[in-house]
Amino acid sequence: MNAVEFRFGFRVLGDCRQPRRLIDWQTAFAAYAACDPRAECHKEAYLSTFTFGADFREHLAATGSTAGFAGPCWAPWVWFDVDREGDLAAALDAARRLYVAITNMLNIAEDDVLVFLSGAKGFHLGIPSAVWHPAPGRDFARVVRKFAEAVAKLADVTIIDVGVYDKARCFRAPNSRHPKTGLRKRRLSADELMCLDIDAILTLAVEPADFELPAPTYRSEPAALWAEAAAQVQREVEARAARLASGDMPNKLNRATLDFIREGASVGDRHRLLYSAAANLAELGAPLRLCSALLTEAALDCGLTPTDTRRAIENGWASVQPGVRDVCGTFGGEVIAVQSAPADTSANAGKGGAR
Repeated sequence: MNAVEFRFGFRVLGDCRQPRRLIDWQTAFAAYAACDPRAECHKEAYLSTFTFGADFREHLAATGSTAGFAGPCWAPWVWFDVDREGDLAAALDAARRLYVAITNMLNIAEDDVLVFLSGAKGFHLGIPSAVWHPAPGRDFARVVRKFAEAVAKLADVTIIDVGVYDKARCFRAPNSRHPKTGLRKRRLSADELMCLDIDAILTLAVEPADFELPAPTYRSEPAALWAEAAAQVQREVEARAARLASGDMPNKLNRATLDFIREGASVGDRHRLLYSAAANLAELGAPLRLCSALLTEAALDCGLTPTDTRRAIENGWASVQPGVRDVCGTFGGEVIAVQSAPADTSANAGKGGAR
């Protein structure tokens, strides 16, 4: 697969409940960077985290939704989301350490790292994949997550929001307005990130600011770290396929499930641990309603929205159901949408999307 073919993405104008509109991702991203009037930067807006090929365009045209898309993806930028609820100073410290690790340990030029105040409770950092040319693939989003976690570990940043690595995730568009704070997702220069305090950064974010998009032509250090992340994902895919083939599935709740029910999880881990807990319960035969009853309160207590909570539980549960489980094992995928069967159809007619 050629990355050039992965030009499509989606845009959401307004909150994330609004329709996904097909876009040429690079064109849309450049429009937001330039504060092009057609981007309507004064509004709340999101772009997809990842880009897609023609199969995504066909899926969106046929279904009107990104749900259930199981094809490959790619990304011209690998994003990091550093949030610290109620503590922007701590988020700024973590963003600075991550920036230093990216520029010093991965040897990415300072001006090639995109750093933004998110508009609310944290910072977004992006590094151009052009410096190591990763290939598109069905597991690309999973490799991005492993890679990002490895980079964060290098920076001694213990929490990044891994929810942004869901294949069909919305990610706030540059210069767009945050609906609650009214602040913009404002790009910060290296000097602004490293030298300004929170109050000065918030003052900058009152207004949008156009910026030039980097176009690096060099090769840099992320290639080795990426290769290890890709190898780790492949090992997990093969191990899961082997377990499915042998019928060697869990016969008790794992410790992580028990811990989630009792204590919830931190921001960077809550999506993943909720999904895994629902899958573990489903492996033991728990029906969906029981999974929801056991996990919903803990999920809401650790800050997940009701929609994200329901989706993660449904998808974790569906990922190990007969048929769906086999498909996931074969293709190394995961469920991204569950749709209930209409009332006038048979129980066997329900659909679950896997990726």
